[in-house]
Amino acid sequence: MSQTIPIQEPSGTEAKLSRRKARQAALFEPDLVWTAAKQSIVMLKPWLMVRNPVMFVTEVSAALSTLVLALDLQRGAENLPYTVTVVVVLWLTVLFANFAEALAEARGKAQAETLRRTRGTTVARRRRDDASIDITTSDDLRIGDVVLVAAGEVIPSDGEVIAGAAMVDESAITGESAPVVREAGGDRSGVTGGTRVLSDEITVRITTGVGESFLDRMIALVEGAVRQKTPNELALTVTLAGMTLAFLLVTGAIGPMGRYFGVEIPLPTLMALLVCLIPTTIGALLAAIGLAGMDRALSANVLAKSGKAVELAGDVDTLLLDKTGTITMGDRQATAFHPLPGIDPALLAEAAMLASFGDPTPEGKSILVLGEQLLGARAPRERTGGELIAFSAHTRLSGLNLPDGRKYRKGAGDAVRRFVLEQGGEIPPALQPMVDSVARQGATPIVAALGGEVLGVIELSDVLKPGIRDRFERLSAMGLRVVMVTGDNPLTAAAIAAQAGVDDYIAEATPEDKLEYIRREQRGGRLVAMMGDGTNDAPALAQADIGVAMSSGTQAAKEAGNMVDLDSDPTKLIEVIEIGKQLLITRGALTTFSIANDVAKYFAIIPAMFVLALPRLAPLNVMGLSTPQSAILSALIFNAIIIPILIPIAIKGVTYRPLGADALLRNNLLIYGLGGILAPFAGIKLIDLVLGATQIF
Repeated sequence: MSQTIPIQEPSGTEAKLSRRKARQAALFEPDLVWTAAKQSIVMLKPWLMVRNPVMFVTEVSAALSTLVLALDLQRGAENLPYTVTVVVVLWLTVLFANFAEALAEARGKAQAETLRRTRGTTVARRRRDDASIDITTSDDLRIGDVVLVAAGEVIPSDGEVIAGAAMVDESAITGESAPVVREAGGDRSGVTGGTRVLSDEITVRITTGVGESFLDRMIALVEGAVRQKTPNELALTVTLAGMTLAFLLVTGAIGPMGRYFGVEIPLPTLMALLVCLIPTTIGALLAAIGLAGMDRALSANVLAKSGKAVELAGDVDTLLLDKTGTITMGDRQATAFHPLPGIDPALLAEAAMLASFGDPTPEGKSILVLGEQLLGARAPRERTGGELIAFSAHTRLSGLNLPDGRKYRKGAGDAVRRFVLEQGGEIPPALQPMVDSVARQGATPIVAALGGEVLGVIELSDVLKPGIRDRFERLSAMGLRVVMVTGDNPLTAAAIAAQAGVDDYIAEATPEDKLEYIRREQRGGRLVAMMGDGTNDAPALAQADIGVAMSSGTQAAKEAGNMVDLDSDPTKLIEVIEIGKQLLITRGALTTFSIANDVAKYFAIIPAMFVLALPRLAPLNVMGLSTPQSAILSALIFNAIIIPILIPIAIKGVTYRPLGADALLRNNLLIYGLGGILAPFAGIKLIDLVLGATQIF
C-alpha cells in the first residue's frame, strides 16, 4: 500500500475567489505591468523579434541609429540631442510593441497560476480488482484505475462516474459557487480533477494519465510561449511584411535622391522615416489582439484549444443546439400516462417502470417517480431477474425481458413500433392520434409496449428557458442560422421550434443525422458550430468547424471538440460567437486606424525632409510644423506613444454590437478610419509645439 501523503487542498471558495480575482484584474495591475515590462526586454532578442517582420525592421532601425549615435559621440558631432531623441524613441517603439504582447501573455499566465494552485497532488482511494482499497496519490493514478470519492474529498483526476451520484463543487474550475450533479449514465458523468464532492459517494474511472488531465492541458494552453497564428492573422502578417518591404525600398532610394537635390539626410532621419512609413501600429498590436481573444474566451470560462477556434467562431454561419437542456430547461419530467382504450392505467404505469430500469437518464428516472406516485405500494421497486435492455441513442428505447417471456419496452414511437411489429403485434389506430395530441402541446410522447401489444403513451413535459427567444433574435441579428437538434418526433420538434423561434430543426436525430446535416451545410460553403456533451455527439463535434463540448460531458465529447465550456452552459455558444466576432472587429478596427494613421504621418514627415531643397513642397506642410527636425521627431514620437494608448482596446476588444455588415463597415470607417487621420494631425501638432517650446530642435 502506498503511503498516505497529507496535502493541504485549497477550498472551493478560495479557488473561486482567486480565479475571479485573476479574471477581473485591472488591465494595468502593477504585478502584471512589472512582469510584462521585464518580458518586453527579454523579447528584444532578434530570433524572437523576427517572428514579427514589422517590429524586427523597427529594431534593426533602432540598432543602426544607435551605432550612428556612438560614432557621433566619438566625433563630437553636432545635433546630438536630435540623434539621441531618435534613438530613444525608436527603442521605445520596439519596447512598447513587446509590452503589448507581453501584457496579454501575462494576463493569461495569471489565470494559469490560479489553475496550477488547483492542480495540487491529491490523495486517492483506488479500488483494486479484489475490491480492497489502496490509498495512493493522484500522481500514481493511471488510465482505467477506479477510485472512490466520498463527501468532502477532492476528485483526484479527470474521469467518468461509473456508479453513484453526488453533488460536486466545481467552483475551483468554473468560478461558480452553485454545486452540480454528477452521476453515472447519461451525459453528466464527466468529472474534472481538482473539484470537490459535497454529498454522497461516487465511483470514478480515471480517463487521463499523469500530466494529461484537463487542468494540465488548460495550463499548458494558457501559458504556452508559442501561440499558433490564425489564418487571418497569417494573411495580415504577410500583407504587413509586404508593405514593410516596399517602404524599405522607398526609404533606401530617398538617400540618393536627397543627395541629388543637395540635401544630405542623416541615417537616423532615414530610419525615423522608415519606421513612420511602415505599419508599426497594427504590427505592434497584432499579437496582443490574438492573445487577448483567447484570454477573453477563458475569462468566459471557455477553453479554446487554439486561437484559430476563437477566430473561426466569429465567422460561423450555422449554429446547432440540442433542444433538451439548451433551448428547453432540460431534464424532461414524466407528467402523465395516457393508456390506449381498454388498457388499465396501472398496467401502463407498471410496464413503463419496468421498461425504465434500463434508462439511467433523468427522463427515465422521472418515469419511475411518476409510476411510484400512481401505484404506491404496488409499484415495482427493482427488477427481479431477467435481461435488462439499456437505453442508447441509437436504439432510442429501453426495456426488460423477464424469464417468463414478457418483454417490456418504452421509447420513441418509431422504435417501439418496429419492436411491436417484430413481435408479431399490430399498431392500434388510436395510437397515432394520441401521439400527435401530446406532441402538439410541445411535450414528448414516449410509447410503452408489452410484447406485441402497445399499451399507451407517456408524456414528458419540458419548457423553454427564460429569454431563449431573445437570445435567438440576437443571433439572427448577427446573421446566424439556428438549428435545433432533438430526438423528439417531428410534431413535438415543430412545436418547440416555433415557440423558440429557431430557423430549422432536426427531429428524431441520430448521431448520423447530425453528422450528415453538418456535412451538408459545409458543402454549401457555410461554417458550422455545435455544442454537445454526450459520446453520441463526438462525431458531430469533430466534424463541426467549432465544436464546443461541455465540461460535465463525457471524455469523448471533450476530446472531439476544439473548445470546452467549463460552466457546462449550453447557451455559451452565443458568447463564444460574440467573442470571435469581437476579435475580428478589433483586428479590423485597429488595422483601419493604423493605415489611416500612417497616411496622416506622411503629411508631417515628407514635406519636412525636402522643403529646403524643394520649396514647392511647402504647401504640403498643412500642419504648419516649426522645423524639419521637429516635424520628424513629432511624427516619430506620436508613432511610439500611440501604441500604449491603443493597448487597452487591443486587449479588451472593441465593443461588439449585433449589426449588419454595412453598419459595421460604416462605423469602422467613421470611428477608426476618420479618427486615424485626425488623431495624428492633432497629436503631431501638439508634440511639435512642445518641442518648439524647448528651443532645442
